[in-house]
Order: sequence, then structure tokens, then C-alpha cells
Amino acid sequence: MTVPVTELTLAQAGKALQRGELSSRSLTEALLERIARLQPELNCFISIEADDALAMADAADAEISAGRWRGPLHGVPLAHKDAFDREGKLTTVGTSAFSEPATFTATAIQRLNDAGAVNLGALHMDELAAHGYGQNRTFGLCINPWSADHVIGGSSGGSAVAVVSRVALGALGGDTGGSVRIPAAMCGVTGLKPTLGRVSLHGAARRSWSADHPGPLAQTAEDCGLMLQAVAGRDPADPITVDVPVPDYTTDLPANLNGVRIGVGVGEPFGDIHADVAPLHADAIAVFRDLGAEVVELTVPGAALANDLQQSMIKPEITMMMADLLRRTSDISPAVLGTQDEGNMVPATRYLEAKALRAPVLEEHVRSVYGQVDVLFTAGLGGPVPTVEEMSSTDVAAISARYKNDLRVIRFANYLGTPAMSVPCGFTPDGLPNSFQLHGPPFGEKRLIAVAHAYQQATDWHTHLPPL
Repeated sequence: MTVPVTELTLAQAGKALQRGELSSRSLTEALLERIARLQPELNCFISIEADDALAMADAADAEISAGRWRGPLHGVPLAHKDAFDREGKLTTVGTSAFSEPATFTATAIQRLNDAGAVNLGALHMDELAAHGYGQNRTFGLCINPWSADHVIGGSSGGSAVAVVSRVALGALGGDTGGSVRIPAAMCGVTGLKPTLGRVSLHGAARRSWSADHPGPLAQTAEDCGLMLQAVAGRDPADPITVDVPVPDYTTDLPANLNGVRIGVGVGEPFGDIHADVAPLHADAIAVFRDLGAEVVELTVPGAALANDLQQSMIKPEITMMMADLLRRTSDISPAVLGTQDEGNMVPATRYLEAKALRAPVLEEHVRSVYGQVDVLFTAGLGGPVPTVEEMSSTDVAAISARYKNDLRVIRFANYLGTPAMSVPCGFTPDGLPNSFQLHGPPFGEKRLIAVAHAYQQATDWHTHLPPL
């Protein structure tokens, strides 16, 4: 392989494989060598499956050589959050509570397999996808490659670390309250939470049947689009998925944004962004203007309410989903057990209210925001990346406040079920990455990918490598 693996995006690797300029085996071997070198430092994998990956790579090379090219993911090595079942493999969901291998493969993983992708293994995650800053009592601390003193975000933190460290060219994660977008922001990669029902959850570990969103993390918006292309679509095994046509997310990606209207969210809950982060957003908005977009400030009715309703909706669902597990084992950390208690404290009337208000709040949101602009721009995080010490504090009130500062710009999209993308936009004075988010109406992922792609063509934040 003549091009260093650290300089390849998923899209570039796919094109090189199709043209025969690169073999899947050589690419997979290079990544496995990098994994062997960096895993002791980063701890981003729960399982590394070298033999299986090489067998998949050899099969891809044989098919491509025979002219049976399956598409842009054929032969491309990926790895995924350990929350997706694969037949014959143990899905840990970040805990020691499970011991039986899966009896079938999750739809999202199967669709990637059908696209010819190579699977390098299963990635680190927070225990049962709870909380979300990369600490795991069973599998240890996953390290932020920009700074070991800072957290990675979660619960799909291993996916973000694997991508930014270039030990995988893309990864699936899951987003119930920011678990794709938060680690993407804290590690400096692109992360996409699709529309609720766009990607099947069949065979994926569930946290909330009303708010779980599987989604890709990758270096670029184009890479996320290629992964979403493979996994999106109706699945009869998952009744939440909807029969909405899947567009080609990466055709006709624009070089400019002439005619695009971008609304910048102002007011509650988008005000008071940390002074270290706000200049990065201002610079990004200037880039959008230079690309030809019309940028306007916009209040977002119902966003703060949606944040609160998201919590009222998911906490009882988390409690119910954990109940069966807790009947079988007590080997759950106190921090995760605390989420069980939270769900028990939400009155049934409050839960039902949150469910009932979802459709009218979404309708008002779409009308008031996307009746005026094409894309909504918000912060990706409320402040800089927190330190491990901060998030390991015994001061529960301080940790809760830190959570809320970030999640106030995150959770409303999970309640609404609308697509949102985290896009890296620079570094705060402490040398840690940060991001903005792009939001769209239901099934508006193609526009988000196009706008983010134009931004990434004009900037290079997504290309920066941590000092490994």
C-alpha cells in the first residue's frame, strides 16, 4: 500500500479498491498493525478479530477482481460499537452481565456485510450505554488520543476514538441522547444521528424504543453518507423503521452553498456558549457565508421543552428495559443502577404527556424552523471537553451541571427524532477538538451531508490527527 492509512478517508479507500490500486488485504493488514500498536495506549477495542477481518478482506479482493464490485464499502475495514449483535459473537454492551453469543446478526451489521465491508472487531462503550464519558469498570478507560486527561464522550466513545486514531475508517454508534454526536465532538470526527426510523434497530442493544438512533461516525460527511446509504431503509423486523425512499446521499455534493439558508439557533437553550467555544462557531459561520449561504439568527420554539420531554420519555423506558436484566444479575455498576432509579421516579402521567406531545412539538418545530431555513446550526457542545477528573468527581451536582451544559444543545433532536450531524470546527485553547451541529427536518440527511461536505472542502479540521 503506497498511501499511508492515516491519509485515507473511507471514500478514498473505496475508490482505490474499486480501481484495483489497493487491496482490501493490504489495507486491513495495515489497520490491524496500527491497532496492535495503539490498542494498549487507547483501549478503544473490546474485541479485535484479526482472522475474521482478513478472511473478509480476501473474499472482497476475490470478488472485486472478478468484477463483482458491491459498492463503495466493498473491502473497506470498519469496526462498530459493541452493541450490535453478530451471529456467533458475544455482544457485551459494555458490561460483564452477558455470556451467550448472539444467534443472529443485527440488520445494520448485516447490511454492511452485504455491502462487502470488513469488520475489524467490537469497540469500547459505556456500560449498557449509560452516562457517556468513556469510563467502564469492566473494560477500563478508553483514552482520548488528544489528551489522556480528558474524556472521550459516549456512549459510542470507542467508535470516535477508533476513527480519529485511524484504526478504522468508519464505525457505527448509537444515539439516544447524544451518544454519536458527543464523542464525535470530543474526539474531532464527524457523527450523524439519522431520523428516527431511518436505520433498523433489530439486533441492536436497546436503551429507549422511542429515542434510539443508530448512526455512523467517520472522518467526513461524505464517509457518513456512504455508511448511511448501506444501512438505511425499511426493515420488516423493526416496526419503527419507515418505508421512505433512501436517496443517494453522496451524489452531486456541492462545492458551494449558493441559495442555501442556514439558521443559527439563538436564545434558550442555545445561548451562553463557553467563551473558548464561541469563536470556533463564529469562524464556521464565516466560512458558510464565504461559501454563498445566507445565514440568519433564529429562535427555535420548543427546543428547551423538547430537552425536558426527552428525559421524561426515555427514563421510564430505560428502567423497563433494564428490569429483565436486573432480574438475572446484580453485576451492574452503581452509576448505571442510578438510571434505573430515575425512571421509577417519573410519574406515568408525565411519561404519557411526553409521548402525546411529541407529534405536535415536532410539527411546530418543522413549521417554525424549516419553513424559514434549510438547515439549523447549533453548538455541538456547550463548552470544552471535560477532564476525566471532572467526570470522576464525587460531587454529583457538579457532574449533573456539566452534563446539562452539553446536553442542552443535544437532546431535543432525540425527542423530535430529527437528523443531526456533529462536524469538527477547530480546537479550544486547551488543544481539544470541538464541533458545531447541523440539524434538518425528518429525512433531511442528504441536505446535512451536502452542507457539511461543502464546509469540509473549505476547511481541514476533519483531517487533523492526534499526537499518537
